[in-house]
Amino acid sequence: MKNVIVVGTFDTKGHEFKFIKDLIEKQGLTTTTVNCGVIGEPLFEPDISSEKVASAGGSTLAELNQKHDRGLGIDVMMSGAGKIVKDLFDEGKVDGVISLGGSAGTTIGTYVMRKLPVGVPKIMVSTVASGDTRPYVGEKDITMMYSVVDISGINSISNHILANAANGIAGMVSFEVPELKEEKTLLAASMFGVTTPCVTMAREYLENKGYEVLVFHATGAGGMAMESLIEAGFIKGVLDATTTEWCDEVAGGVFSAGPTRLEAAAKAGIPQVVSVGALDMVNFGAIDTVPEKYKNRNLYKHNASVTLMRTTVEECSEMGKIIAGKLNMATGPVALFIPLKGVSAIDVEGAPFYGPEEDAELFKQLRENIEDHVELIESDTDINNEAFALAMAKKLISMMEAQK
Repeated sequence: MKNVIVVGTFDTKGHEFKFIKDLIEKQGLTTTTVNCGVIGEPLFEPDISSEKVASAGGSTLAELNQKHDRGLGIDVMMSGAGKIVKDLFDEGKVDGVISLGGSAGTTIGTYVMRKLPVGVPKIMVSTVASGDTRPYVGEKDITMMYSVVDISGINSISNHILANAANGIAGMVSFEVPELKEEKTLLAASMFGVTTPCVTMAREYLENKGYEVLVFHATGAGGMAMESLIEAGFIKGVLDATTTEWCDEVAGGVFSAGPTRLEAAAKAGIPQVVSVGALDMVNFGAIDTVPEKYKNRNLYKHNASVTLMRTTVEECSEMGKIIAGKLNMATGPVALFIPLKGVSAIDVEGAPFYGPEEDAELFKQLRENIEDHVELIESDTDINNEAFALAMAKKLISMMEAQK
């Protein structure tokens, strides 16, 4: 019988958790309830007590109550619950997980969910789900459901919201995921709107050669998701055409994938073909969200919600050194492709971000800092040129075949 983990603070939201627990069990599923409440007694007896959760998190309930530190309590309980649920998953006892809460409950619940692999059903009913959910979702497939009203009792609104969530997780868990007729070797590719022609041509070529290509949108979370799947062993080769997330990491944009971007493939030793796609742009939100210090920079309104900022010579220099360092970490075959006539659709002659000086500095630092085991391939084209795209795809295939 399929089992759903119900995790949360049963001392403050016991009625609501009991409501979703009972609905899930009415669907013929079992539940394992994990109590992360610190202060009060739970409304119902949980399967895993808060004392056990605190212990797994490296403390005790008595210590947490004595210190009266809400932040510490959240840290301990989410750490403990994460360890417990991950252990249950490793034992084959987790088919899905559901939680609900405000900012604290969401922090705990989604931390637990991020400990589980992609593909395991995860639903978080949250009062903060209508805002920026990236800190909670990260690179995992967490379904965030806005609670509309606060999670405080069962009323004419929350009755529907919580029932939908409970029935949703029950449906996710109960129905089988169809198997693909043919399992193919999985490849990963990174793409942005301004590198779409390049990656589309490369993807289609690779798929015609029998590979399955997962394309990740280089929005920070996309790069993190790609790195996570590489680390998990799903991905066997990478066409990392769009390394733009380094612009945001260096200059403080909104699409950073963190300082370890480009490390997963290098450490895994899988073939990687890397290029400099969209290293001409830093991403911000609407025009009025651009930091004051950048107001006089070369800005481009991509749409009402996204403003792009052209990277400078200095930023390109820094990124060239960083990316070279990441490629030098490679324990497997790696090739760097440089398009000499533009790194994006708007970095070509006559376009808003055309920057021959900036690009030249980027390319200079890459050339000077990569080590001998990094193959360098330069092309007198822009990144979206068909020949450039196909050359990257063919190089990746040759690397893949050489490893067989």
